Amino acid sequence: MGYLVGPTLALLANSVLANYFNKYMTDVLNINSWASEFFKWLPVISVIFVILGNIIVGRLMDSKQTRAGKARPLLLVSVPISFLALLILFVISPFVTDTINTGAQSMALVCIAIGYNLWFAIAYPMYYTPHAALVNLSTRNSKDRTLLATLSNATALAAMGLSSMILPFFLPLLFVYQTTNLPADAVAVTNASGAIEYYTNAQGVALYDAQASYNHWKIFVIALVIITVLGALIEFMFTRERVTEESMDQGTDTATKKALPISQQAKICFSDKFWIIMMVFFFCYQLGGMIKNVSQNYFCQAMFQDANGHYTVAMGGQVQGLLSIIGAIPTAVGMIAAPILANKIGKGKAILTGAVLAVVGGLIGMVAPSNQIVVIISFVIKALGSTPAMYLSMALLADVLDHQEAVNGNRTDGFTMTIYGAIMAGMTGVATGILNIVLSNVGYSSSNISSEAIRAAMPWIFIAGETICYIVIFLIFIFMGVEKFGKFDHEAIVADQKAAALAEGRPYVSAEEKIRKEEGEEAYQAELKKQADAKAAEEKKLQALTPEARKAYEEKEKMIRNELNELRKGKGRIAI
Repeated sequence: MGYLVGPTLALLANSVLANYFNKYMTDVLNINSWASEFFKWLPVISVIFVILGNIIVGRLMDSKQTRAGKARPLLLVSVPISFLALLILFVISPFVTDTINTGAQSMALVCIAIGYNLWFAIAYPMYYTPHAALVNLSTRNSKDRTLLATLSNATALAAMGLSSMILPFFLPLLFVYQTTNLPADAVAVTNASGAIEYYTNAQGVALYDAQASYNHWKIFVIALVIITVLGALIEFMFTRERVTEESMDQGTDTATKKALPISQQAKICFSDKFWIIMMVFFFCYQLGGMIKNVSQNYFCQAMFQDANGHYTVAMGGQVQGLLSIIGAIPTAVGMIAAPILANKIGKGKAILTGAVLAVVGGLIGMVAPSNQIVVIISFVIKALGSTPAMYLSMALLADVLDHQEAVNGNRTDGFTMTIYGAIMAGMTGVATGILNIVLSNVGYSSSNISSEAIRAAMPWIFIAGETICYIVIFLIFIFMGVEKFGKFDHEAIVADQKAAALAEGRPYVSAEEKIRKEEGEEAYQAELKKQADAKAAEEKKLQALTPEARKAYEEKEKMIRNELNELRKGKGRIAI
């Protein structure tokens, strides 16, 4: 409920905005024709406010710890802001029917600018940053984190799936065909029974009724608001921050100590190569994914014709939905396979292997981007390759934060999730800005989507953009090795907690003992058995090794421990 159902509902509105708000502006409001500079630069300039918004949210998370946690309360704060942002964007913003009414144009631009930034710079960061932090704050158990990270990332997939697999088949309800006030060159297109399905212009592009579409979007968004509020409430009610509770249970001094200044958190992060790798990864992963998502409908409508040889939003939606449905199959398989692969070869190596597969898929798609079969094969291979990155990245980030705590004695959740949130929210604006600049340069409008310039540009945005990003991910993940410290990081953190308890004259309460107190003897014994089984499995693995291999294994463990000790000594902290 807390890590899958609630977030899926809460993230749906952002998925819809990321996929279709640009299409709403070009095909319903026609802003790219009467306010082209605003259309091109609004998403890019708004990234500045998105970054500032995430900094504020990160500091709010660090400012006070409560029994409800330091992240979860912000989920509730996001609810009224989300409601207001969507209301301004789609209900209060006026519909401009011509290019003469400059007053209505100005009002529309002001409402869009305010609503856009209220959503992407405040409402969405206020929800998404604490939502993303819950995996790091839920538990220290690496395997449990992998499971929760898989569920958490599956929510983004599920929300995106609902907006890209199901909604495309209903796009004619949001982009309504024009039946009145038709231009002189309009051509009627009939179905098998002779009934008129839609009208096209001379270029074979279907005509749409902007006013009717605007009214339908209003109704749709009201339903979207209700779903968003319900999702945030469910996530708040069914999640828990055990790491935050752990620090509070260690005593008053630990619970109420002032958050580490942002400058010190930044210093720790930027001196950690693993943290830098993760941030570059999230930048490339999100940028590539968002470029693909925001351009998918444009690509599908521009590259594929319906049975009558015409370019329609219905045909584009059908191809888009088909791609998403077929692409969801390997992604769903990856949800099960990714944790298994991570346990076998490690999370970092799994992401590295997936990046290679994603690049191969992208190269296949660029061979024949107008061939539907080739594009589907490309999409499936890329989807399969992206699954380790999708499901394991948050668990790997949690390992990085634990490593920082083990080495430096402080966690950087606030600064890290600020940067992470800014990347995840800001890339929507950057990707949309890139798309809008391309659309403006090739002269896009809803009536000329079939032009050669648009058809030449779309594959480079939809297919090649994400492929280039995965090339970068492959190159940087060659150097990812934080997981080798996992066992010793845990020992170091426990040693620090015991030392802090001794210094403050209070008993140390282990995570196992906390489980025993909270959930009873049965849960405690189950936890002990789980640990004993893991230890027995490791011992069995060691026993199966030859004496030479076992000696090499022990020397490697000793080397990793010494490496961590040297890192801690360099920070002026005791060795473990």
